[in-house]
Amino acid sequence: MQNVQRIVLVDFGAQYTQLIARRVREAKVFCEVVSYLTPLSEILEKKPAGIILSGGPASVLDADAPHIDPAIYEQGIPVLGICYGMQLMAHLLGAPVERGTRREYGRTDVTMDRVDGGLLAGLRPQSPCWMSHTYQVTCPPEGFVAIAHTANCPVAAMADDARRLYGVQFHPEVTHTEEGARVLENVLFGICG
Repeated sequence: MQNVQRIVLVDFGAQYTQLIARRVREAKVFCEVVSYLTPLSEILEKKPAGIILSGGPASVLDADAPHIDPAIYEQGIPVLGICYGMQLMAHLLGAPVERGTRREYGRTDVTMDRVDGGLLAGLRPQSPCWMSHTYQVTCPPEGFVAIAHTANCPVAAMADDARRLYGVQFHPEVTHTEEGARVLENVLFGICG
């Protein structure tokens, strides 16, 4: 199956990892789940069309937090970080991740600041999404722009279109995120091709 186009989903211990994989597969795209302990060389051997970094229960600021080789962001392969995956991307690329003044859990209205193309193409300017986080990215890494926010979270989504690196603090894989399937389709077909 080496020649099959695939998405590699890196699991950081998220309760929703298999749901993310299912949503990708429902879009008729092959998805392979690997542990965050998988060496980057093994991930690259799979020749992924894109990589998704799952959420997870840890804080990226914990001394024993799950990590990934930061060189993953230099391979020219599109990467989407979801929740912990976005925070890890920001952290490894030098941006601040901090405990939010207020934890966001459950249905949250997200303001989509850029819906004209890319990750959030075609979404409504304000869309209900499922949030489940205590920590958050407070300012995107160099090269990124914040493309969505909530009343409490200044970076609910971020994008570096030039390097095809993206992150969402919300969970597009759950049905409570009304336009989540659209976000994943934008990644799979618009960004990963």
